[in-house]
Amino acid sequence: MAQHFLLSTAARTLSLAKVARMSDDEARDAFRQIRWAATEGAPVCPSCGCLAVYSYKSRPVFKCKACEHQFSVTSGTIFASRKLPVRDYLLAIAIFVNGAKGHSALQLSRDLDVQYKTAFVLAHKIREALSAEIDDMKASGTVEIDGAYFGGYSKPANHKENRRDRRLAINQTGKRQVVVIMREREGRTLPFVFKSEAESVKTIAERVDANATVHADEATHWDRLHGLYLTKRINHEHAYSEDGACTNQAESFFSRLRRAEIGTHHHIAGPYLAAYSREMAWREDHRRVSNGEQYLMIAAAALAHPMSRQWKGYWQRHIAAN
Repeated sequence: MAQHFLLSTAARTLSLAKVARMSDDEARDAFRQIRWAATEGAPVCPSCGCLAVYSYKSRPVFKCKACEHQFSVTSGTIFASRKLPVRDYLLAIAIFVNGAKGHSALQLSRDLDVQYKTAFVLAHKIREALSAEIDDMKASGTVEIDGAYFGGYSKPANHKENRRDRRLAINQTGKRQVVVIMREREGRTLPFVFKSEAESVKTIAERVDANATVHADEATHWDRLHGLYLTKRINHEHAYSEDGACTNQAESFFSRLRRAEIGTHHHIAGPYLAAYSREMAWREDHRRVSNGEQYLMIAAAALAHPMSRQWKGYWQRHIAAN
């Protein structure tokens, strides 16, 4: 019997212990090599792009000779205005990567010995950075489309005679949302959040190439896809796959998202559902990539991503709003 990739030696190329033992100088050097890989680690001014840069001996910052802008290895990135040591950010990325089904903010706060609020924002910054690469991406080839509902839990009544069918809209809280994905066969996964599956057709038309072949189930709102694409439908009441039509890859993604919700995060609905679904899409797409490669990919994405407008000062705005 063939060994699963995650159990193989090839899947383990990252040493968490080695990252944790890094000195501050080694961590900053690692950040330099990742952020400015095109110049072999030589700093580049984030303000004007000048290569003529000198460093201070008294503190770990650089200064541009052209515009005199001072910057550090994290200036202008999603980790800008940081408070933690540089090593802790590399360690957070390494810990985040090793969670095959995700990593909770509570557990990350204990791993790094920081407040829950700090770990919560840090994890969401990582999610924002790794999901940015699909912002302008379009699905092509063979694309599977499906949706699954999350959130809006309605507690059933105690006595059986008082219980109602919670699948009906009249008995729901109104907070339930659907994650609709467009998943390429042997390619990327594009997840989006809507109030209903029917609302997603316009976005599908924008994000799926016109020459793609679309696979979907028998839900009536997918009938509109026939006017846009070569569409194959599968009736799940009869079979998972029939005449070449199936949405098994889409179901695989939802299985991962459900396991992350049930076993790790417990609550991924509401305004954060899109962030968690994009994280799980990234994990699903890179499930055959070693943890060392994933670590470098996320670190590079974080250092290439600009300062987060959503998460910088998040708790200050959150407290002020309340």
